[in-house]
Amino acid sequence: MGVSRFPAEFKAEAVRLVRTSGRKKKDIAESLGITPTTLYAWLKADDEARRLRTPEKDRLTDEEREELKRLRKEVLSLKEDREILRKAAAYFARETK
Repeated sequence: MGVSRFPAEFKAEAVRLVRTSGRKKKDIAESLGITPTTLYAWLKADDEARRLRTPEKDRLTDEEREELKRLRKEVLSLKEDREILRKAAAYFARETK
């Protein structure tokens, strides 16, 4: 196996960007000057390392992971709905004065 031309800190930062920025993986790879395939490989390696560091009793099942993903989307949608309703209530409160 050859020596990577990218330092571990660079790889870690790329993975962190994917996990926290909300940007598309392809855009992140492009902005870092790497291929999307390289970035996906780093993400896969990081996922595996995380899995190995997590005690088995604390690992999520595939079903739990899917439910968590669904619930996070639902929470985001509810937050957006709440914000729209908050703005509408403020608007109508001004109109009735």
